[in-house]
Amino acid sequence: MGASLTQTRSAEFREALANRVLVADGAMGTMLYQKGVFINRCYDELNLSLPALVRDVHQEYIKAGSEILETNTFGANRKRLAAYGFAEKVRLINQAGVRIAREAARDQAFVAGTVGPLGIRLEPLGPTSFEEARAIFREQIEAQVEAGIDLLILETFRDSNEIREAIFAAREAAGDDIAIIAQLSIEDDCRLRDGTSTEDFTRRLDEWPVDVIGLNCSSGPKVMLEAIEKMLAFTKKPLSAMPNAGLPATVEGRNIYLCSPEYMAQYARRFLMAGVRIVGGCCGTTAAHIKEIRSEARSLQPGQRTLDVTIEEPATRAKSLEKIPIRDKSALGGKIAAGKFVAFVEILPPRGIDASKEIDGAKLCKTAGIDCINVPDGPRASARMSAQVTCQLIQRHAEIEAVLHFCCRDRNILSIQSELLGAYAVGVKNLICITGDPPRMGTYPDATAVFDVDAIGLTNIANNLNHGLDLGANPMGSQTALLIGVGANPGALNMDEELKRFDWKVRAGAEYVVTQPVFDLDLLESFLKNTEHHKLPFIAGIWPLTSFRNAEFMVNELRVPVPEEYMDRMRRAESAEAARAEGVAIARQMVERVRPMVAGVQLSAPFGRYQMAIEVAEAIGPRE
Repeated sequence: MGASLTQTRSAEFREALANRVLVADGAMGTMLYQKGVFINRCYDELNLSLPALVRDVHQEYIKAGSEILETNTFGANRKRLAAYGFAEKVRLINQAGVRIAREAARDQAFVAGTVGPLGIRLEPLGPTSFEEARAIFREQIEAQVEAGIDLLILETFRDSNEIREAIFAAREAAGDDIAIIAQLSIEDDCRLRDGTSTEDFTRRLDEWPVDVIGLNCSSGPKVMLEAIEKMLAFTKKPLSAMPNAGLPATVEGRNIYLCSPEYMAQYARRFLMAGVRIVGGCCGTTAAHIKEIRSEARSLQPGQRTLDVTIEEPATRAKSLEKIPIRDKSALGGKIAAGKFVAFVEILPPRGIDASKEIDGAKLCKTAGIDCINVPDGPRASARMSAQVTCQLIQRHAEIEAVLHFCCRDRNILSIQSELLGAYAVGVKNLICITGDPPRMGTYPDATAVFDVDAIGLTNIANNLNHGLDLGANPMGSQTALLIGVGANPGALNMDEELKRFDWKVRAGAEYVVTQPVFDLDLLESFLKNTEHHKLPFIAGIWPLTSFRNAEFMVNELRVPVPEEYMDRMRRAESAEAARAEGVAIARQMVERVRPMVAGVQLSAPFGRYQMAIEVAEAIGPRE
């Protein structure tokens, strides 16, 4: 392995990072400890004495879906190795660590040379000068570069001065070509150990010559998420997050980390939604944690597979058919084209085979003047009646038009095309294209998620069918006239990413937009202004709150911003009935305010309370 190969692989890493999120591995020490290695051993030296054991750990992470393997060299610097009598084996241990990781990774993952802090205090608090620290880091990094690492991860630094020396040592050892990830470890107050604030350490990392900045270790994912959200305001560099599985507890003499794989996966989703580009784990995380995190990452961004099925605009192809105008696609399309303010009510599919409650709810909505019933597709990854069949039953028996949520979680690209054609053939013509909740969120967390494409790829496929072409741009002899809706999140933490994906959805063929539940209407107004050049009709998601606890769930679990004014109103409600009434009152006020801004509203009926949605709809008033 030489410098030229390192440069090539670093370039490949940078290209991958620009196009998708990447999943790193988890803890090395935790896995070795579970395999019976006592904590008084030098774990880095195992690269020489027990290489097969280290290789086994790497291979377990590869099997779990890791795309970045960190070498077993965290403490393989001269200072730390000296405590075990291995100071003269710096080069051998580091190069063996790279070789073992390379053997496990092959071409399935990037090999990241791992460098941790020196384990000693630097000036002015300790006897080690900055110059000496840089020389120690350079010695370790040079060995890894010679062995052929793809990139470098500097991790678990608690002192910004020390990581600065490691960064510049890396540039001296490897030049500008190698990709560097620089990660700090924070305290529970989101500061470094010396009190440096999130803003200050983020600005410093942003100035230094690294590709990715981020956090690892710390006390668990909750605090790290708070810090990551703060960091977003002070850098445009890609972010990484690799938290501990909480803090360890001693159980029968062993250190046990209590954050389950499912819990870590929930936070991985939040990291990714905030805009983090690399997710992984640190102390206490295992291959089981990474498997769940990988599933979460795939559900939010299927990655390069989405690009594989992106179809060129069919209108440029000689055999494509002219799209049918929106006004002629469905009753909903006609209303939107005519500028009529529309109202949807969301009704979930039944859990069994009896849809009578849902049909009765749809009839109630029709009598109240609601335009469409919006039917989610396997919401929260639950096993329910087919959303498409539920739409058919509602249209047939309640005689009100339905809007079908169509998600990518459960279908490959062949099934997607078949079901879209089938839906149109039986009269279900209105779509909302979504990626879908991952199986981990439901009652079957081990179910396989497909995610051949995400919502962007799905929109492309539906648009192709509207031109009479299948996925391969082959003419079908007829065409669909599906009304293509997409989702948008005006409250997204990473607004740049949300706007970029929104632009892709429009280019893929979106014809109208339904937002996530929105409470902070200033955010909605800002989002509409940022997207007004697309000239698409927006349907605002309005969710009547049912209790203060429901409002807290929105904020803490769904990450939906709720203004403090509304939180306080729900908090003051003296009974469950009063809370529901207050939730309806808030929703009605929101409807009145958004009416001039949007083309309609989508109203949720919490826990099947359809009357709450209808009471909110009354605030719309005349719609002709």
